[in-house]
Amino acid sequence: MDASPKENLLVDPNLAQEPEIGRWLWAMQDARQRTRQELSQVRPEMVDWRPQEAESSIGAILYHLADIEADWLYVEVLEQPFPPEVAALFDHPTRDQQGHLTQVSGFTLAQHLERLELVRQRLLEAYERMDLADFRRPRSLPQYNVTPEWVLHHLMQHEAEHRSQLAAMRDKTKHHLG
Repeated sequence: MDASPKENLLVDPNLAQEPEIGRWLWAMQDARQRTRQELSQVRPEMVDWRPQEAESSIGAILYHLADIEADWLYVEVLEQPFPPEVAALFDHPTRDQQGHLTQVSGFTLAQHLERLELVRQRLLEAYERMDLADFRRPRSLPQYNVTPEWVLHHLMQHEAEHRSQLAAMRDKTKHHLG
């Protein structure tokens, strides 16, 4: 019989005062942990490498993830511009004129992870303070109405899609760089 401890696969509702919001925040953090796990095998020389002009580097994808999370948080959820200290994290547009992710280079993996963490902390702080009514209150923007609840759903999907892209890029980079 296997004596290893049993894994607990449980959702923690205690990440916010409102348990319903806490469950969503737990899922956000679980998605981020999975991304960090994928990145644990990335070596420094892999961060800026691109196999082809049209493909994004690992660094560009990480920059994009943080930028999009900040944008949804401030523009849609909080309905305000980026604070100066957050805006300073994003001195490049997320996409170039052709619609491709901007190839942001010169940052270490640790710096990209720090940017992701700073944005995530802002998101957690904003949502921890929300009550359920605000969490489900639609924000009216010119092109759509959106709730903070839907934003969390979208951000988890967005990160999961890019996580698979990061894993594929990591594997291509390993093959190419050795």
